[in-house]
Amino acid sequence: MHQLAFPLLVGLIAVALAFDYLNGLHDAANSIATVVATRLLSPVKAVLFAAVFNFAAYFLTIAFPSLHAVADTIGKGLIDKDLITPAVIFGALGGAMFWNVVTWIKGIPSSSSHALVGGMIGAGVAHAGIGGIQWAGLNKTLIAIVLSPTIGMFLAMLVMLLSSWALHRVSAQHAERSFRVLHLISSAAYSLSHGLNDAQKTMGIITVLLYSTGYLSGPFAVPHWVAISCYIAIAMGTMTGGWKIIETMGSRITKLSQHQGFSSSLAGSIVLFTASAMGIPVSTTHTITGAIIGAGTARRASAVRWGVARGVVVAWLITIPASAAVGALFYGMTTLF
Repeated sequence: MHQLAFPLLVGLIAVALAFDYLNGLHDAANSIATVVATRLLSPVKAVLFAAVFNFAAYFLTIAFPSLHAVADTIGKGLIDKDLITPAVIFGALGGAMFWNVVTWIKGIPSSSSHALVGGMIGAGVAHAGIGGIQWAGLNKTLIAIVLSPTIGMFLAMLVMLLSSWALHRVSAQHAERSFRVLHLISSAAYSLSHGLNDAQKTMGIITVLLYSTGYLSGPFAVPHWVAISCYIAIAMGTMTGGWKIIETMGSRITKLSQHQGFSSSLAGSIVLFTASAMGIPVSTTHTITGAIIGAGTARRASAVRWGVARGVVVAWLITIPASAAVGALFYGMTTLF
């Protein structure tokens, strides 16, 4: 157990909630890009809509507590929880927040989730060496980097195909009305799944901080107040919105119809709900980007602006190593004091 003065503990928890807020701000595009790009909702209504469903994930976990498995992976599945110190937590949050701010300013849809994973790995290795890594948790996270956007892409193509077949006898006007309703429902499901998976990452950080400092007794489990605080923080961040990233996600990759918006949102929500049930901290950004590309490709491959897509993929590849390096640097700064 590591001693930490209570004011410093409160300060670190505040930093963690600030990251959660920044996560919602940075990832607002994930939830609302398709409804804004298709003009289904105005930007202001869209962020409010997404924020409500981000927070509604809290009530889902009350009904199904097992859905908090992602918090366990972040808290004790990447670095051995008995080796984590408050300095490691500070380094992890510093690395993740720095990378989020840089990519937010540049309008790059990188992953807040993988920025946090990278920050945790960088700070943890700087403190305890390679031996502190929990390879089972890290490996499934790294595998999900490839699988989540790939599965999202193929699922979106499949949804496009099946829904086109189901409504092939319907008039174009009636089909458009149907897809507007379906798109709104699928977007709500995606916002719900986004809040569920992403808020848990900060929950895991705060819970392991409480555990490492002796403020959490009994089994390693997310306290109720931590859960509700994280859902509120991510919902508040989503309401603020990240407009540059929304533009990249919703219009620069491909021009979306209501049909494509519905297909990509539904495919993304299926991937995220499945990952949350399996305790995998996947990237909501990667998932919805893959789904949008799949929906665009289903129409025709040339509809996707592959140059923009390649730039997004490059950002994905460098997120973990970049945030790990900054996380180790922030951890190193704590040794000066």
